[in-house]
Parts: sequence; structure tokens; C-alpha cells
Amino acid sequence: MKKDKSKIIHDIAAKLLNEDISTARLIINQEYPHAYYEVEKRTYNTAQKMRQFVSDGFIDRYTGERLLNPGILKIISYYLPKEFPYHPHWKMTDTHIAYWELVPTIDHIYPIAKGGEDDEKNWVTTSMKNNSIKSNYTIDEIHWKLYPKGDLAEWDGLTTLFLQLVRSDKELLNDAYIKSWYKVSQSYEDELR
Repeated sequence: MKKDKSKIIHDIAAKLLNEDISTARLIINQEYPHAYYEVEKRTYNTAQKMRQFVSDGFIDRYTGERLLNPGILKIISYYLPKEFPYHPHWKMTDTHIAYWELVPTIDHIYPIAKGGEDDEKNWVTTSMKNNSIKSNYTIDEIHWKLYPKGDLAEWDGLTTLFLQLVRSDKELLNDAYIKSWYKVSQSYEDELR
């Protein structure tokens, strides 16, 4: 049976009103405890990210929506900086919303902050926006579900088009962000055909 968390808080507050701190503490520890976890700093290189995005077929596993190779948006910003702005730290007022909605990132299905493993078995592809929304919640806590992986034969995140655009204008490789995604994207070219 699902706990009524508001009732638990009511009971705790009522005990505090009666100056019964020890019973309030007991209720918290038994019915609504806080879990402490040690969290390590996580960083993923471009190759690890690309491997996950390809594995998930450039699908947001929390919504089922299509995501893009990150480099393709940066190419659009390269040619159309005013119309499609990019900020190196993704400042929302200075970055086109497409970066938040369509660029994939790695999320932990079971959050690290709640004891989840930082392991590929616990990784999933999602958009930056949905990663921010999910934060440190489990998918059960926010009533989401895990969608099936995508099929690269049907959707490659526009990776093939991204590679073609870079090859048609080698000047694009002067942009470090584009260059890093170009390098890792090349290694998956055979899988995308």
C-alpha cells in the first residue's frame, strides 16, 4: 500500500507540537527516512556518450522522442549564429532551446544520488531538458517509464547528414565541439548504413 506522505508529515508535526521529539524522530526513521549516499563526480568523454546514444538509437528513453547527434546543431549555429545561438555553457538566454530539447545526454536510470551504480547497465539516453527534469528522482517517483531502444536503420540522429556536412566544409573542423563529435561519429559510420 502506498504511503500517504502528507499524513506522515502531519503526524511528525503533531508530535512536535506536543513536544514529543523522540516519537517524531521515530516516525521519520521508520516511515519516511532520509538515505545518505556518497556520490562520486562523474564525467563522460565524447566516445562514451556516443556509444550510449548509438546503443539507444538516438531515442530519448524517457519519452520515446528522437534526439540528434550534438554536432549537427552546432553546425546550424556555426552558419546561423544569430538565428540559432549557441553558448559554450548552454546559458538558456543565449542558447537556442533545441540544444536542451534535442541534444542527448547520459542519465542514470537509478540515480547515483540514491545509490545507483555509475555503470553502463544503469545508463540511458535522454535529452538535456528531461535529464534536468528527472534530476535525482527514480522513474517510478515521477511516474515515467522506460521506452524501448531505437533502431539505427530507422533513425541515426542525423549523424550521416552531420558527417556529410562536415566533409562538404572542412572549415567546420576548426570548431572544437564539431570536431570532437565528428571524430567519434566516424567510428560508427558502418553501423549507420
